[in-house]
Amino acid sequence: MSGNSDRSRHFASPPCMAGEVVPDYVDPLAVDPSQARDVARWRSAERIRLAGVRDALGQTGRARVSEQIGAHLRAVLTERGVGRDTVLAGYWPIKGEPDLRHLLSELHRAGVTVALPVVEIREAPLIFRRWTPETKMVRGDWNILIPPFEAEALNPDFSLAPCLGWDGGCFRLGWGGGYFDRTLAILAPRPVTIGIALSAARLSTIYPQPHDIPLDLILTEDGVTVTRTDR
Repeated sequence: MSGNSDRSRHFASPPCMAGEVVPDYVDPLAVDPSQARDVARWRSAERIRLAGVRDALGQTGRARVSEQIGAHLRAVLTERGVGRDTVLAGYWPIKGEPDLRHLLSELHRAGVTVALPVVEIREAPLIFRRWTPETKMVRGDWNILIPPFEAEALNPDFSLAPCLGWDGGCFRLGWGGGYFDRTLAILAPRPVTIGIALSAARLSTIYPQPHDIPLDLILTEDGVTVTRTDR
């Protein structure tokens, strides 16, 4: 599926940095502002801890985990019929996230249309722009590599979401910008969402707030760990 965008050519901050820009952000939709502040502070502390868990793997450990996750993801996508004419939104790995670029290239060669998320307008939903291994990436804010403005805007059928943390309800703890939740809230039809995470990053709960939207499944180096049953 594809679409067009008339949005500004000026790229805003990438979602991965939003929690650092406003670490005490309080969701205005929360029923209890005090409770929302407590959750925001807890999440900020957990982001630091979980980033440390990821860093502790080292380059070799992260490469091994990426390979394991890639193998499991390949099987899941095959089982769900992802193939030619399917649009899959991946991500460009930063800050030690599992690196699935080799698999994205493989999917592209198999006829899958691959897209990457871009923040074009601050506090607005993400835009997904087409990517191929030959795409000449450009630098956004904080030097994050993104597809250029002229790349085709797409609506994904499947979307990968890197997780700092996750829980048994398929809720994702990201970097704190709320961009992925904001995007899922408006996409119709909603894509199948697959959280990409470390097994060690599981939390008993992320204390879901009104704006949090659960993913469809969480995939770690151990395979599919949890799956939503209410969709």
